[in-house]
Amino acid sequence: MQITETSAEGLRHDYKVVITTQDIESRVQTRLIEVGKTVKMPGFRPGKVPMPILKQRYGMSVMGEVLEAVVQESVDKLVADNNLRPALQPSVKAVEPFAEGKDFTLDVSVELLPEFEPADLSGVEIEKPVAVVADQAVTESLERLAKARRTTEKVEEDRAAVTGDVLLIDFDGSVDGEKRPGMKGEGHELELGSNSFIPGFEEQLTGSKAGSEVTVTVTFPTEYHAAELAGKDAVFEVKVHEIRAAKDAELNDDLAKSFGFDDLDGLTKAISERIGDEYAGTSRLRAKRALLDKLAELHDFDVPTGMVDIEFEQIWKRLQDELANGDSDSEDKDKDEDALKAEYRDIAVRRVRLGLLLSEIGRRNNVTVSREELNKAMIDEVRRYPGQEQQVFDFFRKNPQAVESLRAPIYEDKVVDFILGSVKVNEVTVSVEELMRDPDEEEEGADA
Repeated sequence: MQITETSAEGLRHDYKVVITTQDIESRVQTRLIEVGKTVKMPGFRPGKVPMPILKQRYGMSVMGEVLEAVVQESVDKLVADNNLRPALQPSVKAVEPFAEGKDFTLDVSVELLPEFEPADLSGVEIEKPVAVVADQAVTESLERLAKARRTTEKVEEDRAAVTGDVLLIDFDGSVDGEKRPGMKGEGHELELGSNSFIPGFEEQLTGSKAGSEVTVTVTFPTEYHAAELAGKDAVFEVKVHEIRAAKDAELNDDLAKSFGFDDLDGLTKAISERIGDEYAGTSRLRAKRALLDKLAELHDFDVPTGMVDIEFEQIWKRLQDELANGDSDSEDKDKDEDALKAEYRDIAVRRVRLGLLLSEIGRRNNVTVSREELNKAMIDEVRRYPGQEQQVFDFFRKNPQAVESLRAPIYEDKVVDFILGSVKVNEVTVSVEELMRDPDEEEEGADA
């Protein structure tokens, strides 16, 4: 086997690998002998089948097996002998189709991981925005819980329905004078102002009284889920049986107990802690972003094109899906495709560079992910699918690589935490609105 480097440009190195016909023939002969020891053929005892017959019967399959093995061995030897650190699986191409009696020549292209020295971060400073949990935020959260436990009481007085009331109604609808499935209901509770019915329906019942009959005329939205009704005018005959006034639950120990707490103080404390955890999580994300921005500013080394290509394709596919669903930023919709691709390729380069940098910093500082951390991440992932926990758990159990896929984000977070512990982090108290604001929106506001 002969290995020769033919060219080198940046991180890409090209090699020519020549596997001699003698090596291949020797391997085929050895493998056929192994096959002959176990194969059973009429007229021959095990291990006594003549080589010409073995070659005729099994030669093609053995040759394929040998070529696959020798190619992989060649690539492994190339990498080991040259102390290479491939960024991705090397690309291997045959110069010519394999032919018996001839040397087999391969062109192997390897893109290497870059060699670089992480910058000294001892003098780095970043800001970490933090927000205090205000009593008002806790009170508003308690009030939402009280609303979730609210009850309704029949209104005995003779008055008109107002927004917030719950009406007990029967309704029967038609389109073009024809009754349609799903347009009839009895004993339905409808909260005025909830926007749970077709636009315009609830508004026309506002002001009605118990016992009244109302004809409601509406138009189904053009993007209504039932295509046969989309954009159609409809008429509903509505009978209002009762008007019920909604009454929020009282903020007391009974409310707390309905949520599993001993008293209102316990519920209040838990809510305050939950909000605090939410703020802390957002603060960390903002600090992480500031750190990554600083790291990107301090480092500018070549990155493997293959890794950038993979990252870009993932970003681009996600963008195309968002555009198709109408979920993407309006600015992206108006941009030239070439300009948009260039913008997102720059993002891919940044992500790959930061990923390699974090990996190197973690390697140099012995940052690792334990089995316990992986198991916890797996359990957290399982809990994201209520009712399907067993199926998700079985998936992870049968696919160890799926569990390993959880390692990268854990590793990144641990490295980020390590770096945050070694740089100067200045906490800056901000309002909740500022903490929760998207940093991209802040930049757009500054540019305006």
